[in-house]
Amino acid sequence: MSPATERKALSEGLDKLRENMTTLAELASLAIRKATEVLEGEGAPDATAVFTLDQEIFALREETVKSCVDLIALHAPVARDLRRITTSLEITTDLDRIGRYSRDIVEAATRLQAVPRNTPLKLPKLHRMSELTIQMVDTAIRAFVDSNAEPVRNIIQADDAVDSLHDQVFLDVVDQMADRTMESQVGAQYILINRYMERIADHAVNIGQHVTYMVTGRRPWRPSSPKSES
Repeated sequence: MSPATERKALSEGLDKLRENMTTLAELASLAIRKATEVLEGEGAPDATAVFTLDQEIFALREETVKSCVDLIALHAPVARDLRRITTSLEITTDLDRIGRYSRDIVEAATRLQAVPRNTPLKLPKLHRMSELTIQMVDTAIRAFVDSNAEPVRNIIQADDAVDSLHDQVFLDVVDQMADRTMESQVGAQYILINRYMERIADHAVNIGQHVTYMVTGRRPWRPSSPKSES
């Protein structure tokens, strides 16, 4: 294969990878949005839509991983092209986990709906936390699609705000269970949802840091070690 033909094949492969990654990112963003709608009971929420999105994300991730491996094996890319491919490999995992946690939120929300509630729930901080988490996911995805590290420059600070809300929501739930204004079954589900939201925000940070490496060639430093998956 001539150098020109080789370069054309690599370019076409990278274009297809970019297309698949953009679709994967859009599916993950849609999954967390719909999961939040189910949680908050907005309109006519469709839990099955999130399950379907989770399956689509997983299938497309598998296809994308294979494409990345093939590009590396067949074309031996270097420099910026190699960074885009390896970054895509890493980001597929984060997007897949966002889809998985979105499904987990819906499953917990469905269990909540089956529990009779004696009093209205008072968790406004969880609503704010979900808003910030969605903003982080959208910012990280936009940065990746645009190959622009600037939008994620302060994403760790955004994550700090989510972490703070996570701690406050946990304490609010525990307090309401302790004074029996919240049933224990309800509190248990909200503790899980709170954790899932916090983990989605962590994956948004991961995406932002991968984007920074892809664009600049430098690995950003994160002040705390990565959290283990639960």
